[in-house]
Amino acid sequence: MRRLVILAMAGILFMGVSLQSAPDEPNKVRYVQSKPDAVLEQIRKDFMELIKKQQEETRKIQQRHKQEKQEQRKLRRNMKSDFSGVHPPASPKVFKQIFHFPPQAQYMTSTCWSFCTTSFFESEIFRLTGKKIKLSEMWTPYWELLAKCRRYIRERGNSYVAGGGESNAFQRIWKKHGVVPAEAYTGVLKAGDKHNHMPMMKELGTYLEYIKANDLWDETENIRHITLILNRHMGAPPERFTWQGNEMTPQEFLKTTGLNMDDYISTMSTSYYPFYTFQEFRAPDNWWHSKDYLNLPLNVWLKVIRLAMKDGYSVNIGGDTSEPGKCGEKDIAFVPSFDIPTNYINQDSREFRIYNRTTGDDHGIHMVGHTRHRGWNWYLIKDSGRSARKGRFDGYYMFREDYIKLKMLTFTVHKDMLQDILPKVTK
Repeated sequence: MRRLVILAMAGILFMGVSLQSAPDEPNKVRYVQSKPDAVLEQIRKDFMELIKKQQEETRKIQQRHKQEKQEQRKLRRNMKSDFSGVHPPASPKVFKQIFHFPPQAQYMTSTCWSFCTTSFFESEIFRLTGKKIKLSEMWTPYWELLAKCRRYIRERGNSYVAGGGESNAFQRIWKKHGVVPAEAYTGVLKAGDKHNHMPMMKELGTYLEYIKANDLWDETENIRHITLILNRHMGAPPERFTWQGNEMTPQEFLKTTGLNMDDYISTMSTSYYPFYTFQEFRAPDNWWHSKDYLNLPLNVWLKVIRLAMKDGYSVNIGGDTSEPGKCGEKDIAFVPSFDIPTNYINQDSREFRIYNRTTGDDHGIHMVGHTRHRGWNWYLIKDSGRSARKGRFDGYYMFREDYIKLKMLTFTVHKDMLQDILPKVTK
């Protein structure tokens, strides 16, 4: 028995030694064809079919909505007045006109304020010096957009950035940056291109939203990037250029025009503020909260316009141009009797429309002529907007004085026209 135990232990020991000493066989890679799980495969197919159906249904819905919108556009009706009792002048030729260059179209931009104010200063240059100098309409919007973006950065996104503006921005911008003739800066990249700021404003808005969302406030870097965007769409404004054989800077060119930017005053007429005081014009496009608007009683405000036209001073004017009495096909604007009878237009009826926002600051235009016709004062308006090209007189409107009195909000004029009023101004 003892011998058997010894032999068994020896065998076990031998097997252990053999197992430890035998080399491991290396493993090899092999590919095995997977067998599809019928249940999972059916789930996948059903899911993909569901996605396909949903995409198709979404496409049909989008197509239907698109067709509905197109039909709505065809059926949409805007309120317009008929022309009973309205007898406008025959054409711009019957107006006593102040020198101005032919109307220019603003195309796909929000720069009516620049087109009308540029035109206004062109007329002023001619009145002061006899020189006919065509100025760049895009020079001022470039620097204004840059200034808006800088304020947006400094206020950490709590500021207004859009293409609109006010006419007295010109005084602020030209004092700092000067101005250039049209040939030195067109604001388009290729000759013959039409202005289209929509892609630029979209890219600019995307960048501003990005830096706000990610708290990337670095004014130097931000402005560098914004400048690249503006230059890519509008071209870089020149630091020097040649005009009439002379090389000069924009500031030097401004001096040659005969303009003194301190000689121009913006006015408004609202009972919200005391009259004969300088106040802030409350509108989004007055984004820098300028308080340089002289507030005048309506009868005085209107009298200044009449006097300016009589004495050969053009007027840069802005206000509400989305009214049933404004018709591009007829080239006229007036106040229909169903809106308010003419005799009821006064400071209060005007203020009521400002208060309830049926009068707003939506367009800038240049008043370049006047005539008296069938008992009414009519004003010739140079307009860069699209509607001014629907009628017979491309780029012109004829505004009856009741429309000016009720719906226009501000105007800018040379201070000569306010000499009898300025002594009445109080702080």
